[in-house]
Amino acid sequence: MAQDGFARATAAQMTKLVGAEALADWAAYADTWNHLAQDAYMADGGRYRSRRFACFEVAPGAVSRGPHQPHFQSLDYNRLNGGVERWFEPVTDAVADSLLTRRLLDLALGVFGGRSPEPGFPWRTEFHQFRIEARAGEDARPTPEGVHRDGVDWVIVMLVARENVAAGVTSIFDPAGTSLGDFTLTEPLDAVFIDDNRVFHGVTAITPVDPGKPAFRDVLVVTFRRQAG
Repeated sequence: MAQDGFARATAAQMTKLVGAEALADWAAYADTWNHLAQDAYMADGGRYRSRRFACFEVAPGAVSRGPHQPHFQSLDYNRLNGGVERWFEPVTDAVADSLLTRRLLDLALGVFGGRSPEPGFPWRTEFHQFRIEARAGEDARPTPEGVHRDGVDWVIVMLVARENVAAGVTSIFDPAGTSLGDFTLTEPLDAVFIDDNRVFHGVTAITPVDPGKPAFRDVLVVTFRRQAG
């Protein structure tokens, strides 16, 4: 993180970081991605993205879920879908209250809190469940806004499932557009931690390997922005 502005974590590393207890109900946790709602705000007309959304206030030893509210990004950060309040279906209580979610938020505090130039709590945390479905003849883009920053301080992207798809390569760039790395999240729990103030990121479109079978990429994206304590 200090050198490059991002850090990858393998599934094995993430398993150790969050602990076996938090992963005991992994199958049920991952299954919730089968119950997302279609994103109705895609300015490109795409019907390939589903999602759920929640907000939290996170501090050491304290996590509280905020009231359901819209997700908003300015056009400076999202040239495709920004500039409007986007109301998505809420993350279920089972996901929000799960031990794995809480361990992931605690992990983020440990990774990001110590690296913040102005350590302060609480953090405003936005929690996004995404599914991108790939179909023959359709451009299914995990980051339809292109290479971007999210307009926050820190981001975690964690793969939940990858079924019958090709591509979906994550690329990291510095502000001048120089590539800092390319990699593919392939195993459930593979993750990348991103300093959103320092680097840009994007993911290439996915395509079905077998067009006759379901093809999708499920990820959890959690963003963190400092708030005044």
